Parts: sequence; structure tokens; C-alpha cells
Amino acid sequence: MDKVLLFYEKDDYYDFKDSKTLEGYSIISVTKLIHNLSLIKEFDTNSEIIDLSALTEYNSIQSIFEQMIYQFEETPIFICDVSKREKLEYELRFIFDEFQNVDRETFVKKEKETELLNNEKQLVSKRHKKIIDLNDDELSQFFSEFRNRLYGHSKFKDDFEQQIRTFRVFNKLGEHKILSLFLMGESGVGKTEVARTIFNCLKGEKKLAKINFGNYSNEFSLSSLIGSARGYIGSDDGEIFMKVRETDMGILLIDEFEKSNSTLFNYFLEVLESGKMTSSLGEEMDLNGFIIVFTSNISKEDFKKRISPELRSRFDYKCIFTLLSDNDKMKYIEFRAESISKKVKSEFKIDLGEQLKAYLSTCINVSSYKNMRDINKQIKKEFLTYLSIYQSNQDENIEIQNNTTKVGFTRKLLNILNG
Repeated sequence: MDKVLLFYEKDDYYDFKDSKTLEGYSIISVTKLIHNLSLIKEFDTNSEIIDLSALTEYNSIQSIFEQMIYQFEETPIFICDVSKREKLEYELRFIFDEFQNVDRETFVKKEKETELLNNEKQLVSKRHKKIIDLNDDELSQFFSEFRNRLYGHSKFKDDFEQQIRTFRVFNKLGEHKILSLFLMGESGVGKTEVARTIFNCLKGEKKLAKINFGNYSNEFSLSSLIGSARGYIGSDDGEIFMKVRETDMGILLIDEFEKSNSTLFNYFLEVLESGKMTSSLGEEMDLNGFIIVFTSNISKEDFKKRISPELRSRFDYKCIFTLLSDNDKMKYIEFRAESISKKVKSEFKIDLGEQLKAYLSTCINVSSYKNMRDINKQIKKEFLTYLSIYQSNQDENIEIQNNTTKVGFTRKLLNILNG
């Protein structure tokens, strides 16, 4: 049987894949076999097709492929992105008998609108709840709750409300796709808490979509974020697309933005201009109505040095978060005490009441801590002490749930605290 390599156009890939799926085939990347040649013995030429697109990234292409091709008992169907054609035709000229384009007449071309409805074929954002969806009463409730949940930063709260109201109007006019906030300041002053608070006030039930750019500082950062080219293992998705699809709210947090590189800066310049994210495969996810919160520990001076003027101008709102006042820190301690007490009561039917709040408020000197992160660490330490005091007047184990189940009280409570 002649060895043939078929080339497909990017726009035809999903139609080709659908046609072959109906015939009982699945498409795998050549990298899967390169990394584990023993899989060739298990390869089924009647149900699997090999995509060679990623082969062009290897050295000694001919040698690598020769190690594979002659181990197949029958010749598989090989396909490749047409953009790789010139290189593979040359490198594999002594292996393949023919190089052809995929016959487009063998599969039905879907209408673009129909294809967009299939989330498995296109990276189109599913329905997220967004700030633009709220009616006037819901918006007023949102602002009230947001102000109560976020500690300190009173000017930011005022500015944020104005930004939201303006955004909703011009988004409806089709002139403002994404609201972008760039928040600077020292670690632990509440920058990332802004995104979490927005998420919670919108009543998010799943996870907040968060990307930490501290993990995206190498040369492969863009591929990790938006997916590798077709033909690579894991090429179907990048982290940012997975995170946005998995959340139920129109809020995206980009943390430690300054730690990335110019490639990603340019990518987000395009996102903020178009209102869409584009994957490595050229597929789009519409972020219309989303809020993107960018956070950074850089100073105002470094902001101008590190971020290009073009990107700086695309941020709708820029703000420097300062350290919280002692009064705001004390309110945070009270909030955490109430939060922990509610979890304990819900899980164990034990009411710590005002005792925990009074204990933590008394034993933690807020003036000694610069930010909420450090305060929260101290809260956990003091909670351990509080448990030992509480438990000294209790049995080693407490019977709960109709006195039928015994649990290690301290261990369970700590699990709740960390959860």
C-alpha cells in the first residue's frame, strides 16, 4: 500500500475530523508515539489517524520518523497542517510515495454559525453571568455588598462604581467590550481580593478564573496560555481557555502581570482591543461584558517602564492600592472570625459565637502587620491556640450527629479553616 501524507487547511480541520469521526476514526498527535514507541504495537489503523504537524519542531525529522514508520504492521492514515508542507515534503521525500491535499468533497462543510454552537468544536464562551446582565436593583445590591466585603480602599470603591455604570452604558452601545482594571501595590493589600469580591457578589458558584503570570515567564508562555499548535499533545486548549470555560462568572483575574513577557503583553493588547481571545488554532472566545482584573506588585515608576504605552492606554482604570488602616485590619479580623465560626457551626453544630471574635481581636495587634495576608497567617496560628483552650474544657473527642459519630475535633476544625 502506498504511503500518502494528506495536508489539510486550518479552516477545514474540524470538518475533516467530524467526517472521520463518523467513520469511526480518532486523530492522535505524532508526539504521543514519539514519546512512547511501544504504543505503535497497540495502534489500530482502522480507527486511528496520525497528525504529523508537530514533527517539524524536532531535529533529525527523517531519522525520527523512520524509527516509527517501519514498526507499523499496516500503513496508517497520516495528515498534517498544510503550513508544514514544504518542510515535510523535503524531509520525508524518501518515505512517502505521495503528498496530497485532503479531498474536501469527501466531507460536508458546516455553516460557520452552526459550528459556533458546538462547544466541542469551537472555543466559544458558554453563558457566563456578567455585570452587564444585572438590572438596576440587582446592581445597587451588588455595589452595597461589594463595599461591605472589600476592606479599605474607599476611593477605589467610588471609582469602581462609576467605571461599572459607564461600562454598562457603552457596552450596550457596542463601544466597550471589556472593562479592564490594573491594580498596583504591595503584596497582601487587597488587589486580588477585588476580583474575588466581584465574583462572590455576582454569586459565583464555581471557581474564579485566575491566571498567575508568575508561571508564564519563559519562552513557551504563550503556548501554555492559549494552547500549542495543532498536532501537539495537549494542543486543544490553553490554561486561560480552560479557566474561562470552567467558571460561571464574567470575571477574569490576571495575577502578577508584570512577571510575564512582551509576547503576552502584546496578546492582551489585542484581547482588550477586540474583546476576544484567540487560541493558537485561530478559534475565538468572545469576552464581551467581562471584567478583567490585572494585578501587579510594581511601583508607579516601574509600571511606565515595564508596560508599553499602547497597553497602558488600553487599561480602563489604573490604581495604586496602599496599606490598610488599623481600623480596616480590625474589621478584617472580625470578618474572618465570623467566617470561621459559621463554618464550625454548619459542620459541627457548635456555636463559637462572639467568643472567637473577641479572642482574635484581643490577641492580634493589627499595628504589627502590614497586610491582610500576614494577618490571616496569624489568625490561623491564634486559632490553634484558641482550640487548645476550648478543648481543655471538652472531651478529647466530641460526639456529634445524634451522638453516633465521633470525630477528631481539632483536626476537623483545621480542615474547615484551611478549606
